[in-house]
Amino acid sequence: MTESEQPQPQPERRMVLQEKFPRALWVRLIIYVAVGHVFAFFVYLLFVLGGKNQ
Repeated sequence: MTESEQPQPQPERRMVLQEKFPRALWVRLIIYVAVGHVFAFFVYLLFVLGGKNQ
């Protein structure tokens, strides 16, 4: 076997979370979480204000 035929050692792959998910997915996830919290607050506010009117 010559030197060029020997298998080259592969660099270790690190399981980094940013490598698994693209940046656009992170941005979308943050927006969905923020909008979900705003919607939940709105529904909570409706119940609080509706409860005061009884």
